Amino acid sequence: MKKNMGSIDKTLRIIFALLIVILFYLKVITGTFGIVLLVFAGIFLLTSFISFCPLYTIFGFSTCPMKKK
Repeated sequence: MKKNMGSIDKTLRIIFALLIVILFYLKVITGTFGIVLLVFAGIFLLTSFISFCPLYTIFGFSTCPMKKK
């Protein structure tokens, strides 16, 4: 599995996921919509920690900086 996420992308995903969790905990977002957002937050956290996003692979996109040879 080749890394395809840069540090800025990972940081933004973590911040977004934590924001969703906080809003759900404070009951700003509730119900089915809140649960769906929590699932997305979990996916964002997982992909951030492993530095790999499967959708980026499908679309041929990468935010990981290129290494110079």
